[in-house]
Amino acid sequence: MSWLKHPIFFIDFEGNRNSGVIEYGVVRLADGVVVETKTRLCRSQGIIRPEDQQIHGIKNEMCDLEANFSDDWEYFASLREQAPLAAHYAGAENSLLKATWPYPRQSPDFVRSNATVREWGPWIDTARLYSQFYPNFKSGGLEDIIEAAGLRNELQLCAEKHCPLSRRSYHCALYDALAGALLLNALALIPDVAQLSLAQLITLSTLDPVKREELEQTELGL
Repeated sequence: MSWLKHPIFFIDFEGNRNSGVIEYGVVRLADGVVVETKTRLCRSQGIIRPEDQQIHGIKNEMCDLEANFSDDWEYFASLREQAPLAAHYAGAENSLLKATWPYPRQSPDFVRSNATVREWGPWIDTARLYSQFYPNFKSGGLEDIIEAAGLRNELQLCAEKHCPLSRRSYHCALYDALAGALLLNALALIPDVAQLSLAQLITLSTLDPVKREELEQTELGL
């Protein structure tokens, strides 16, 4: 069955190990369509450095009255139970999740049928997928790929519908999550990619040769 038939949660975080997650954006994809989004600011776990503020535009005083990211355990654990997680350069999102909650609840594997794991991944990673399917794009940066794929106008329309008025640019969590979700959907325009299974898409998102071989053997039942 095509990966398009499965729900997928595309995630983006703003923040780092110093501040923790200070904003998140989540996009639920189903049948290749954005069907639901969620975003909020989160209380910083440390001082947000001026150089970081220049990137994402979030200051400590904007977050002081917000709930901690860790308060949303039930929400993120539930996402992982329902569907695979996706991100653009997913290592960053995975690291920030694990820094808050090392493991989710027991959740579907999504590569091995009827198996469960206690891991946030393996992830669907649009940066890794585009590097393979569009190797001539000048960079793997989110903005660069959106421009190269001709998705700027569609992203702006999505942002106007889903993003807070002051958070409609790159390095805003929901805006970036929407950008990644559109990139993932656009891959379905490649007939061979549209026919991939969810397990195959996840495997192609894994560049580590040892991990990829393990996933490929799992798919084959070896």
